[in-house]
Amino acid sequence: MRKLLTAALAGLVLALPLAAFAPPDEIQKQMTQRVQESKRKLAAAQAAAGAERQKLMQEHMKLMQEIMAQMRTAKPREGLTPQQMREWIDEHMKLMDQMMGQMMDEHHMMMQGTGK
Repeated sequence: MRKLLTAALAGLVLALPLAAFAPPDEIQKQMTQRVQESKRKLAAAQAAAGAERQKLMQEHMKLMQEIMAQMRTAKPREGLTPQQMREWIDEHMKLMDQMMGQMMDEHHMMMQGTGK
């Protein structure tokens, strides 16, 4: 009985650090996919010219607006440990940073297109 209890406790001790690491929640996973999609749209727009470029830029901007709206309403799920909350916030900040990078790339591309 004592060996069983020791083995169970050892398993629990080994499993706890893994349980404390929370992968991005489903909403963050979806936002990450959408951010990657918008990045591909921006790259396609950079490679295009004329009306096609304008169309892709509009699609990119619309997608960015949708992602930003989703990010503004995103909230961590209930019952997270402080470590899990920190990880959620870090993931959210990473997504925000990616969005800001795309906005800067978009801005630079638009400025080049105006001849400035």
